[in-house]
Amino acid sequence: MMLSVVIPVYNELDTLQEIIRRVLAAPVDVDLELVLVDDYSTDGTRQLYPKLKEEFPDANIHVFMHERNQGKGAALRTGYAKATGDIIIVQDADLEYSPNDYPKLLKPILDGRADVVYGSRFVGGDEHRVLYFWHSVGNRFLTLLSNMFTDLNLTDMETCYKVFKAEVIKGIKLRSDRFGVEPEVTAKVARGRWRVYEVGISYSGRSYEEGKKITWKDGVQAIISIVKFAFVD
Repeated sequence: MMLSVVIPVYNELDTLQEIIRRVLAAPVDVDLELVLVDDYSTDGTRQLYPKLKEEFPDANIHVFMHERNQGKGAALRTGYAKATGDIIIVQDADLEYSPNDYPKLLKPILDGRADVVYGSRFVGGDEHRVLYFWHSVGNRFLTLLSNMFTDLNLTDMETCYKVFKAEVIKGIKLRSDRFGVEPEVTAKVARGRWRVYEVGISYSGRSYEEGKKITWKDGVQAIISIVKFAFVD
Protein backbone atom coordinates (compact mmCIF):
# COMPACT_ATOMS: atom_id res chain seq x y z
CA MET A 1 0.00 0.00 0.00
CA MET A 2 1.41 3.38 -1.01
CA LEU A 3 0.30 6.81 0.22
CA SER A 4 0.99 9.71 -2.15
CA VAL A 5 1.36 13.03 -0.32
CA VAL A 6 0.69 15.86 -2.77
CA ILE A 7 2.30 19.10 -1.58
CA PRO A 8 1.49 22.30 -3.52
CA VAL A 9 4.33 24.77 -2.88
CA TYR A 10 4.41 28.53 -3.38
CA ASN A 11 7.00 30.67 -1.58
CA GLU A 12 7.61 28.35 1.36
CA LEU A 13 11.38 28.80 1.75
CA ASP A 14 11.18 28.81 5.56
CA THR A 15 8.93 25.76 5.97
CA LEU A 16 9.41 23.36 3.06
CA GLN A 17 12.25 21.26 4.48
CA GLU A 18 10.53 21.02 7.86
CA ILE A 19 7.23 19.84 6.41
CA ILE A 20 9.09 17.17 4.42
CA ARG A 21 10.75 16.01 7.65
CA ARG A 22 7.36 15.84 9.38
CA VAL A 23 5.72 13.95 6.54
CA LEU A 24 8.53 11.40 6.41
CA ALA A 25 8.19 10.95 10.19
CA ALA A 26 4.41 10.46 10.05
CA PRO A 27 3.34 7.43 12.16
CA VAL A 28 1.88 5.38 9.31
CA ASP A 29 2.56 1.79 8.25
CA VAL A 30 2.46 2.40 4.50
CA ASP A 31 4.99 3.36 1.85
CA LEU A 32 5.25 7.10 1.25
CA GLU A 33 5.58 9.00 -1.99
CA LEU A 34 5.98 12.80 -1.81
CA VAL A 35 4.81 14.73 -4.87
CA LEU A 36 5.92 18.37 -4.66
CA VAL A 37 4.47 20.83 -7.16
CA ASP A 38 6.17 24.23 -7.13
CA ASP A 39 3.78 26.87 -8.48
CA TYR A 40 6.57 29.23 -9.61
CA SER A 41 7.96 30.28 -6.22
CA THR A 42 10.01 33.49 -6.28
CA ASP A 43 11.41 33.60 -2.72
CA GLY A 44 14.29 31.15 -3.17
CA THR A 45 12.26 27.99 -2.55
CA ARG A 46 13.33 26.60 -5.92
CA GLN A 47 16.96 26.61 -4.84
CA LEU A 48 16.09 24.01 -2.18
CA TYR A 49 15.01 21.22 -4.55
CA PRO A 50 18.48 20.13 -5.75
CA LYS A 51 19.44 19.61 -2.08
CA LEU A 52 16.51 17.34 -1.19
CA LYS A 53 18.11 14.12 -2.42
CA GLU A 54 21.15 14.85 -0.28
CA GLU A 55 19.13 15.71 2.82
CA PHE A 56 16.58 12.91 2.39
CA PRO A 57 18.52 10.21 0.50
CA ASP A 58 16.08 7.37 1.18
CA ALA A 59 12.89 9.31 0.55
CA ASN A 60 10.66 8.80 -2.48
CA ILE A 61 10.35 12.47 -3.50
CA HIS A 62 9.30 13.80 -6.89
CA VAL A 63 9.41 17.51 -7.77
CA PHE A 64 7.44 19.16 -10.57
CA MET A 65 7.82 22.81 -11.56
CA HIS A 66 5.24 25.19 -12.99
CA GLU A 67 6.82 27.76 -15.29
CA ARG A 68 4.31 30.40 -14.26
CA ASN A 69 2.16 30.93 -11.19
CA GLN A 70 -1.22 29.30 -11.76
CA GLY A 71 -2.71 28.76 -8.30
CA LYS A 72 -3.35 25.98 -5.80
CA GLY A 73 -5.95 24.25 -7.94
CA ALA A 74 -3.56 23.99 -10.87
CA ALA A 75 -0.81 22.67 -8.59
CA LEU A 76 -3.18 20.02 -7.22
CA ARG A 77 -4.18 18.93 -10.72
CA THR A 78 -0.52 18.38 -11.54
CA GLY A 79 0.06 16.54 -8.28
CA TYR A 80 -2.94 14.25 -8.65
CA ALA A 81 -1.91 13.37 -12.21
CA LYS A 82 1.66 12.53 -11.17
CA ALA A 83 0.83 10.60 -7.97
CA THR A 84 1.14 6.82 -8.20
CA GLY A 85 -0.09 5.77 -4.74
CA ASP A 86 -3.22 3.82 -3.82
CA ILE A 87 -4.35 6.67 -1.53
CA ILE A 88 -3.69 10.38 -2.09
CA ILE A 89 -3.65 13.09 0.59
CA VAL A 90 -3.12 16.84 0.21
CA GLN A 91 -0.52 18.42 2.50
CA ASP A 92 0.07 22.17 2.58
CA ALA A 93 3.71 23.19 3.01
CA ASP A 94 3.09 25.87 5.64
CA LEU A 95 3.12 23.76 8.85
CA GLU A 96 -0.50 24.57 9.72
CA TYR A 97 -1.51 20.90 9.40
CA SER A 98 0.26 18.06 11.22
CA PRO A 99 1.17 14.77 9.52
CA ASN A 100 0.73 13.18 12.96
CA ASP A 101 -2.96 13.18 12.04
CA TYR A 102 -2.42 10.84 9.08
CA PRO A 103 -3.41 7.64 10.97
CA LYS A 104 -6.87 8.92 11.85
CA LEU A 105 -7.34 10.36 8.34
CA LEU A 106 -6.39 7.09 6.68
CA LYS A 107 -8.30 4.76 9.00
CA PRO A 108 -11.79 5.01 7.42
CA ILE A 109 -10.31 4.20 4.00
CA LEU A 110 -8.03 1.43 5.24
CA ASP A 111 -10.98 -0.08 7.13
CA GLY A 112 -12.98 -0.21 3.90
CA ARG A 113 -15.63 2.25 5.09
CA ALA A 114 -14.76 5.37 3.10
CA ASP A 115 -13.66 6.54 -0.34
CA VAL A 116 -12.93 10.12 0.74
CA VAL A 117 -11.98 11.57 4.14
CA TYR A 118 -11.99 15.24 5.18
CA GLY A 119 -10.00 16.45 8.19
CA SER A 120 -12.08 18.99 10.10
CA ARG A 121 -10.61 21.83 12.14
CA PHE A 122 -13.97 22.36 13.83
CA VAL A 123 -14.71 18.97 15.42
CA GLY A 124 -12.83 16.79 17.86
CA GLY A 125 -10.69 17.57 20.87
CA ASP A 126 -7.29 18.23 19.28
CA GLU A 127 -5.36 21.42 19.89
CA HIS A 128 -5.99 24.51 17.76
CA ARG A 129 -4.20 27.83 17.67
CA VAL A 130 -6.56 30.72 18.43
CA LEU A 131 -6.50 33.27 15.61
CA TYR A 132 -9.00 35.14 13.45
CA PHE A 133 -12.68 35.15 14.41
CA TRP A 134 -13.92 36.34 11.03
CA HIS A 135 -11.90 33.67 9.24
CA SER A 136 -13.70 30.98 11.22
CA VAL A 137 -17.06 32.65 10.49
CA GLY A 138 -16.18 32.77 6.79
CA ASN A 139 -15.12 29.13 6.73
CA ARG A 140 -18.30 28.01 8.44
CA PHE A 141 -20.44 30.10 6.09
CA LEU A 142 -18.74 28.66 3.00
CA THR A 143 -19.17 25.14 4.37
CA LEU A 144 -22.86 25.77 5.10
CA LEU A 145 -23.42 27.16 1.61
CA SER A 146 -21.58 24.23 0.05
CA ASN A 147 -23.61 21.75 2.11
CA MET A 148 -26.85 23.36 0.94
CA PHE A 149 -25.94 22.58 -2.68
CA THR A 150 -24.23 19.20 -2.16
CA ASP A 151 -26.51 17.81 0.57
CA LEU A 152 -23.42 16.77 2.55
CA ASN A 153 -23.12 17.59 6.27
CA LEU A 154 -19.45 18.57 6.40
CA THR A 155 -18.14 20.92 9.08
CA ASP A 156 -15.01 22.07 7.19
CA MET A 157 -15.26 22.11 3.40
CA GLU A 158 -12.21 24.39 3.04
CA THR A 159 -9.83 22.11 4.93
CA CYS A 160 -6.47 21.26 3.36
CA TYR A 161 -6.65 17.66 4.58
CA LYS A 162 -8.62 15.79 1.96
CA VAL A 163 -7.80 12.10 1.44
CA PHE A 164 -8.93 10.12 -1.59
CA LYS A 165 -8.72 6.65 -2.94
CA ALA A 166 -6.60 7.22 -6.03
CA GLU A 167 -9.32 6.11 -8.44
CA VAL A 168 -11.71 8.67 -6.97
CA ILE A 169 -9.61 11.80 -7.40
CA LYS A 170 -8.09 10.65 -10.69
CA GLY A 171 -11.60 10.14 -12.03
CA ILE A 172 -12.63 13.72 -11.25
CA LYS A 173 -11.91 16.43 -13.84
CA LEU A 174 -10.98 19.58 -11.93
CA ARG A 175 -11.05 22.97 -13.61
CA SER A 176 -10.37 25.56 -10.89
CA ASP A 177 -6.89 27.05 -10.89
CA ARG A 178 -6.98 28.73 -7.50
CA PHE A 179 -8.77 28.27 -4.17
CA GLY A 180 -12.06 27.53 -5.91
CA VAL A 181 -10.74 23.98 -6.15
CA GLU A 182 -11.99 23.22 -2.61
CA PRO A 183 -15.71 23.71 -3.27
CA GLU A 184 -15.28 22.24 -6.77
CA VAL A 185 -13.84 18.94 -5.59
CA THR A 186 -16.45 18.77 -2.83
CA ALA A 187 -19.28 19.29 -5.31
CA LYS A 188 -17.90 16.60 -7.63
CA VAL A 189 -17.31 14.12 -4.81
CA ALA A 190 -20.93 14.63 -3.74
CA ARG A 191 -22.13 14.19 -7.31
CA GLY A 192 -20.20 10.93 -7.56
CA ARG A 193 -21.93 9.63 -4.43
CA TRP A 194 -18.65 8.49 -2.92
CA ARG A 195 -18.60 7.45 0.74
CA VAL A 196 -17.33 10.52 2.64
CA TYR A 197 -16.08 10.53 6.23
CA GLU A 198 -14.85 13.41 8.38
CA VAL A 199 -12.44 13.28 11.33
CA GLY A 200 -11.23 15.95 13.73
CA ILE A 201 -7.66 17.22 13.31
CA SER A 202 -5.32 19.62 15.06
CA TYR A 203 -4.59 23.02 13.51
CA SER A 204 -1.69 25.43 13.99
CA GLY A 205 -2.87 28.34 11.87
CA ARG A 206 -0.42 31.08 11.01
CA SER A 207 -0.95 34.83 10.90
CA TYR A 208 -0.53 37.07 7.86
CA GLU A 209 2.78 38.23 9.34
CA GLU A 210 3.87 34.58 9.33
CA GLY A 211 2.93 34.10 5.68
CA LYS A 212 -0.80 33.30 5.51
CA LYS A 213 -1.93 33.88 1.92
CA ILE A 214 -5.71 33.46 1.72
CA THR A 215 -7.76 36.71 1.60
CA TRP A 216 -11.38 37.85 1.38
CA LYS A 217 -11.10 37.73 -2.42
CA ASP A 218 -10.59 33.97 -2.18
CA GLY A 219 -13.79 33.79 -0.14
CA VAL A 220 -15.70 35.57 -2.90
CA GLN A 221 -14.26 33.19 -5.47
CA ALA A 222 -15.28 30.25 -3.28
CA ILE A 223 -18.89 31.48 -3.23
CA ILE A 224 -18.88 31.73 -7.01
CA SER A 225 -17.40 28.26 -7.32
CA ILE A 226 -19.95 26.73 -4.91
CA VAL A 227 -22.84 28.03 -7.00
CA LYS A 228 -21.16 27.35 -10.35
CA PHE A 229 -20.19 23.73 -9.71
CA ALA A 230 -23.58 22.94 -8.23
CA PHE A 231 -24.99 23.21 -11.74
CA VAL A 232 -22.14 22.67 -14.21
CA ASP A 233 -19.18 20.34 -14.56
